[in-house]
Amino acid sequence: MPKFLRIGIHQSNVSGYTSKAWCVRRVGSAVFLKWGAVEVLGAGDGRKVYWTRLPQEKTIRCGTAQRAQDYAKAAIARRRNHRYEPLVGPIAMRRRSAGSSADLKQVLATILIVDIVRSTEKAAKLGDARWSQVMGHYYAAVRKELKSSRGKEVVTTGDGLLATFKAPAAGISCATAIQKAVRTLGLEIRVGLHAGEYKVSGGEVVGLAFHIGTRVAAKARAGEVLVSSAVRDLLVSKSEFSKSEISKSDIRFRDHGVHQLKGVPERWRLYRVEH
Repeated sequence: MPKFLRIGIHQSNVSGYTSKAWCVRRVGSAVFLKWGAVEVLGAGDGRKVYWTRLPQEKTIRCGTAQRAQDYAKAAIARRRNHRYEPLVGPIAMRRRSAGSSADLKQVLATILIVDIVRSTEKAAKLGDARWSQVMGHYYAAVRKELKSSRGKEVVTTGDGLLATFKAPAAGISCATAIQKAVRTLGLEIRVGLHAGEYKVSGGEVVGLAFHIGTRVAAKARAGEVLVSSAVRDLLVSKSEFSKSEISKSDIRFRDHGVHQLKGVPERWRLYRVEH
């Protein structure tokens, strides 16, 4: 049964960073579909995916095996066009112990979102095999810079990645380093950073801050690193940095104007990082 995963924000649920999975299976002249919200814990080979609730199911009676095959192929193609990634391994129901949702730990961090520009177009041009190789090199380069900057990978998003940093300067430096590293692969990325609080319980993270960070990244053009005013203000106010030290650093900002971020309350002033 081919399975597909897409990690992102549901516009109707701005309080959490949520994901969705689809399963497509053909048996004779019938196609069985299963889909729903999932929880993704960990990354890489150790990643675990769980249904957050009972998934929805639907059976399509196509009449003939050929029609069912065509339907299944089209359903799989739609998932790929909608930036779903193939998912290997099972999707299990999450068993929560009593009280596991209580006592969530609240954390303040700088959140980084990386996204490849025109990834679908590049994938179609290169083909599945070559694109898979490029993506392998891409994630290796990104994770190398994350390790150097002491960033914490939260989740991958098919062609992007979400990570957190304790200090805003580390997140910005990592973003610019990733840009340089992936250019050798012929890739252009957009990056957004936001600073805010989120809640964590085990491997699950929730919070409006992730949603805002994603919207900041969406405002960036190819090759741009955009930060919210929260990141800039936090950088200036950090006790470990004096204003004189910031002025001597490599971090420079250019005002990018005030923006309405889709699905986010209020308007936010954004800044472009200058190299």
